[in-house]
Amino acid sequence: MHILVLGSGGREHALAWKLAQSPSCDTLFVAPGNAGSPNRVNLDPLDFPSIASFVREHQIGLVVIGPEGPLVGGIVDYFKEQKDLNFCKLIGPNQTAAQLEGSKVFAKEFMAKYHIPTAPFQAFQRDSLYLGFKAIDAAKPPYVLKADGLAAGKGVLILQNPDDAKRELAIMTNPEKYGAAGKTVLLESFLTGKECSVFALCDGENYVLLPTAKDYKRIAEGDQGPNTGGMGAISPWPEENPEFMNRVTKEILEPVLQGMKAEGNPYTGFLYIGLMVDAAGNPMVIEFNARMGDPETQAVMLRIESDLVPFLEASTRPGGLKDMQLNISSSASAAVVLAAPGYPGHYPKDLVIQLSTEAEKKEAVLFHAGTKQQEQRLLSSGGRVFAAAAKGVNRQEALDKAYSLAKSVAFEGMQYRRDIGYEWQD
Repeated sequence: MHILVLGSGGREHALAWKLAQSPSCDTLFVAPGNAGSPNRVNLDPLDFPSIASFVREHQIGLVVIGPEGPLVGGIVDYFKEQKDLNFCKLIGPNQTAAQLEGSKVFAKEFMAKYHIPTAPFQAFQRDSLYLGFKAIDAAKPPYVLKADGLAAGKGVLILQNPDDAKRELAIMTNPEKYGAAGKTVLLESFLTGKECSVFALCDGENYVLLPTAKDYKRIAEGDQGPNTGGMGAISPWPEENPEFMNRVTKEILEPVLQGMKAEGNPYTGFLYIGLMVDAAGNPMVIEFNARMGDPETQAVMLRIESDLVPFLEASTRPGGLKDMQLNISSSASAAVVLAAPGYPGHYPKDLVIQLSTEAEKKEAVLFHAGTKQQEQRLLSSGGRVFAAAAKGVNRQEALDKAYSLAKSVAFEGMQYRRDIGYEWQD
């Protein structure tokens, strides 16, 4: 089978790394990929006609979609409309189901309808700012503001001062800030606890659970500084246990699948459930993603022992995942993101990268993200440049290996957090 992965980041490199190990994979393409990708194809993941032409030309049997843009943009629906492409299976939900990520208002209203636990919210637009200001006055800090649509991971603010919250609400609803994504802004109650990432692969009716994870969004140690796309991850979530996972599946995952099926849009593909777990162990949904997370994928893929391709194929058939069991290693894994100086603000590109010849050792993988090859030089091309990922018998060994791998990489101003997993370190 010929397989195409869409995307260019560390998540896509990790997916490609795992898929390439499958006996079913004859040729693996990545579009547009990065310097670590095999068989790079110069295609924009949002250019559906060009992707369809490539699929026809190369008889691609499986398309794995890394980023959210193509899913929210309707790539699954587009391919279904091309009757000559029924030989190709796409991993992901249709456009309506992808609104679980594409619209926070859609997700919140869906959760309310199907009694899925999440924080209370109110939604405001530019012409209802006065009501938004009154709601802020009536609320208690911290104030959580979220742009309704996709905002490249930058549409969430947590503020302590009510005047700051009002000012930011006005800024967020200005079309110059987030465009259509900020047309509606949510004011949400602040949740306390520990964050947890749960991943499932769904066929519209059934699911298999992937390894859990915990990611680290803030740029600086101790979860300080501005939010980023993610600076590291560990797997499993250290407080995972059967009782907790049973609650997540019964109270959240299964109601999502049942609700989506009842709405006429069965959910297929990867589902990311971002949770806040309070001191009593109660899971509350922070957000849904219609795809895998980044950098969680870089840690999660290291712990999946099964061939992933048969599971992906099965997810495209109603009931296809029934009775299938995914083998997950009992080991732990960790990923540490190596970022450009200045990230997540303005950062330079084209930084020359030097890799030690001993860069990758047993159970450690350097996943490329913002990299490119120019002539004989490896250069940076993004804010998050690599993820140093590793597996170990326990979390500390995995972290030690990941940090050892990180030290084999050098470029000017390289920054990374040295406290990934800090809440559970001795």
